[in-house]
Amino acid sequence: MQLSVLYNIFEDIFMKCPKCGDVESDRVLESRESPGSETVRRRRVCGCCEERFTTYERIERPTLLVVKRDGSQELFDRKKLGESLVRAIGKFFDRPSYLEELVSEVEEEARRDSEQNAISSADIGEMVLNRLADKNEVAYVRFASVYKNFKSLQEFQDELVKMQKR
Repeated sequence: MQLSVLYNIFEDIFMKCPKCGDVESDRVLESRESPGSETVRRRRVCGCCEERFTTYERIERPTLLVVKRDGSQELFDRKKLGESLVRAIGKFFDRPSYLEELVSEVEEEARRDSEQNAISSADIGEMVLNRLADKNEVAYVRFASVYKNFKSLQEFQDELVKMQKR
């Protein structure tokens, strides 16, 4: 069944009007699917007071846990991953949206590959490295140096040799 057919079924579900509180007479004026089909935006109008308002429907996903090297666990945090990428690789990409796309791709893969909604931080780091290797060699080396915690010039050289063999 196509998503648009499902949307039409759910348009008949009433929402509480934010102005008058009525829950039985709003109607959907317009529905739009967001890029990636993750969110549906609906413009509605209340049948009682004529107030127009917007609602959003999002897929609720199970919580994804990240298992750290020391065995502790924390919730996956898109913002934290994005900030670590900015710190590690700086502005080595021509589009500011690239890092957001990279974080989304890694999150999707992590959710797909996770067992019982948990994934190791090492696996997440490898996902990032694999994507960077294809896009930008300098960004790859910079991230690898932080992720792998290089302590010497020899470790940098070893990583460069591995990269040249790819």
